Amino acid sequence: RKDDEFFRKDFGIDADEKLYKANCGTYYRCVPAPASKKSIAEAKCQSELFFDVEQQICERKHNVLNCAQIDKFQPPLPKWPLTDGQESLCPNGEIECGSGECLPRELFCDNNVDCVDGSDENICTPENDPNRADICDPRKCLWSEGCFCSVDGTRIPGDLNPEQTPQMITITFTGAINDRNFRIFQDIFKDTTKHKGNDCTPKGTFFISHAFTNYSAVQELYRVGHEIGVSSITNNQNRTYWSQLDSLGYENEMEGGRVIIEQFANISANEVLGLRVPRQRVGGNQQFSMMANWGFLYDSSISAPMGRLPLWPYTMMHRMPHKCLGTDQNCPSRNYTVWEMVVNELDRRDDVKFDEVLTGCHYVDQCANLVSPKQFRTFLDNNLDRHFRTNRAPFGLHFTSGYFETRKNFLKEFVSWVADVAQRGDFYFVTMQQVINWMEAPTEIAAINNFQEWKGKCEVKGLPYCSLPNPCPKKVPRLFPDEEEMFLYTCMECPSTYPWLHDPYGSGGFNSFNENF
Repeated sequence: RKDDEFFRKDFGIDADEKLYKANCGTYYRCVPAPASKKSIAEAKCQSELFFDVEQQICERKHNVLNCAQIDKFQPPLPKWPLTDGQESLCPNGEIECGSGECLPRELFCDNNVDCVDGSDENICTPENDPNRADICDPRKCLWSEGCFCSVDGTRIPGDLNPEQTPQMITITFTGAINDRNFRIFQDIFKDTTKHKGNDCTPKGTFFISHAFTNYSAVQELYRVGHEIGVSSITNNQNRTYWSQLDSLGYENEMEGGRVIIEQFANISANEVLGLRVPRQRVGGNQQFSMMANWGFLYDSSISAPMGRLPLWPYTMMHRMPHKCLGTDQNCPSRNYTVWEMVVNELDRRDDVKFDEVLTGCHYVDQCANLVSPKQFRTFLDNNLDRHFRTNRAPFGLHFTSGYFETRKNFLKEFVSWVADVAQRGDFYFVTMQQVINWMEAPTEIAAINNFQEWKGKCEVKGLPYCSLPNPCPKKVPRLFPDEEEMFLYTCMECPSTYPWLHDPYGSGGFNSFNENF
């Protein structure tokens, strides 16, 4: 097993499942000990949780089905990378599979199983892929030639000074849009709140999951200037599903989700350009090859650990400039013409100078220590200040779509905070696409009022496209056995059946949606 991997106690071959279940909340790990030895450290989940040895986390008891499993499953590996002093038994340019045969290096991590034991597809990480993307080399990647990369991800585009750089803030919501949270979003992004620097109203980005979404509300969010992205059709809550999904599966989930948004929110093609995978998972090379093939501009699923400076977004044309964060996370290892709108870790300490270091959070929902509006306001100010006083990397505040539905006192504080920050002069609440627009044409604060890429839908007036959307009730017990009917609210014509995987138009067939193009 790996040094950082947790495992269970082995009670022997005579132990029954009842004994393992009684100890399912206890887990162990090998840790360094004096004299270059190792000792075993014990840990326990909370009383209502069991330890899932495959996911390496504590989960609700009814979700854990591997209490009798001692170790996490280890797939077969090829003899790569070679350790110091280790010699390969294969000819030059070939790698030995775990099953013993030698294969050309280029066959490894190509999304096709070539080794007898499949080991050629089990080392496809940014660190171990034999054909991984190159590290950023600023001497070769020149801004004047249309290339941008950053060795550690902290470099300001155009090599501007921080004082010349506008502090961009991205507010994102991920999940279904319904009548309740739609009214909350209207409250946050008031048309009376404007940026002091360019008189535009604040904008946000919404990553839509399909089930229970009101597409007339999505259409209105888009009309007033917010960006719409996709976060899958099924919103599957199984982490392994997203880590192991192949490119066709990602195509059905994400491109299919985009088709549904375009069709029922009446959004033009080539406007939905970003995606976010549910559960903070990443689909590796399979996901990113699909994105490149289907014309997605960016992903916003990868989380970064907190470092000395926050990270700027980066392109996947070079190797990721930070560690792949998350248990069994499947980060891409090859180069792709796709942007990564990286999710920076947030500092949740009340006093960043004197409080002891705490594990941060990436979604605001995960910051469980925030209990009062005053504490929430301090959290917002502290993290914004960290970005503003260093390299002014875009400051991301990422929420699930229902976050403020149960935190009305936080909502009032957040609405006030957005209005206050917008009036400070150097701060701009922008969409993900607007961040990329700026990075492709860095513009100093003094000239930002004339930056045309931020002027589109600067201040939108007028009425919604429709005030009485079609409810489109559909009985779909096969998909939603607990729902008597599913409603798809849209200003467009109702589909024949509820849109889903392989049938995003809701035509009632199960052929691939590719046939509609």
